[in-house]
Amino acid sequence: MKLLQTLGAEKQTQNQTRSSEFLLMGFSESSELQPLIFGLFLSMYLITMFGNLLIILAVSSDPHLHTPMYFFLSNLSFVDICFTSTTIPKMLKNIWAQSKVITYEGCIIQMQFFALFIGLDVFLLTVMAYDRFVAICHPLHYTVIMNPRICGLMVLVSWIISVLNSLLESLMMLRLSFCTVLEIPHFFCELNQMIQLACSDTFLNNLEMYFKAVFLAGGSLICIVYSYSKIVSSIHRISSAQGKYKAFSSCASHLLVVSIFYCTGLGVYLSLAGTHSSHSITSVMYTVVTPMLNPFIYSLRNKDLKRALQNSSESSSKKANGCGLKKGT
Repeated sequence: MKLLQTLGAEKQTQNQTRSSEFLLMGFSESSELQPLIFGLFLSMYLITMFGNLLIILAVSSDPHLHTPMYFFLSNLSFVDICFTSTTIPKMLKNIWAQSKVITYEGCIIQMQFFALFIGLDVFLLTVMAYDRFVAICHPLHYTVIMNPRICGLMVLVSWIISVLNSLLESLMMLRLSFCTVLEIPHFFCELNQMIQLACSDTFLNNLEMYFKAVFLAGGSLICIVYSYSKIVSSIHRISSAQGKYKAFSSCASHLLVVSIFYCTGLGVYLSLAGTHSSHSITSVMYTVVTPMLNPFIYSLRNKDLKRALQNSSESSSKKANGCGLKKGT
């Protein structure tokens, strides 16, 4: 009898959990600011999509860019498109519909894909740092070490680890129960906020979150710092000023992206002080601003990429003109 009562209570808790709804509180409850927030984030999202799609198009269409560095960059652009698409469209939909509701299932799915793509971002930035390390510190062995098979394997391993990590995070969240309609002081279902809102034991979830932060994010950051320490040491040994500038310019863009991504991302998860609104605003830097800035950062200082983008636009205009002439004739 006690066993049946226990099973019934567990079933009731599960049904209650599955029917739960959450409220994404966003940045401001002021109705006057909602159109401004909608327009700002819609613009940022469209710029992110257009800029990263241009990077992918330029790399795939220009044979001169079929190198490991641009192969990783095109993968990073694809991941950034998916990364922003995980959170921004739902926020825009809620603002447009004047609703803050997200279902329990929707929250779990959003968290799963967010964990997947942020993990891929971390691993790809690490792989790109290693690529620059090999190119500058071991230039004579670069083509041997960074051959297409190794590059593809690095990306594949990054996907496998990120998928497993996102599945583990989802399974860990499914064990938690949420008793009522709860407010999330964020513009998406962020892991730390969700754990704090749970009404069941969260010890294992906190343990998994900090373990992941230390070994995945922290480990990749150590690899990046080590790579750039070796790069700086190698650049310092170059005798000519032109050689130093050329070596530094090849990795300056990546270093800038890494700095923005890690400083804002780690700032959110490691800071104990600060309000929820300040954390939401800081989260925008690594979830929205960094993916939006990546195409500009990589293309403005890169002559090869600018040339490929110009060639792509010229070929597109020629095709359009050709189609117009055929229609005219």
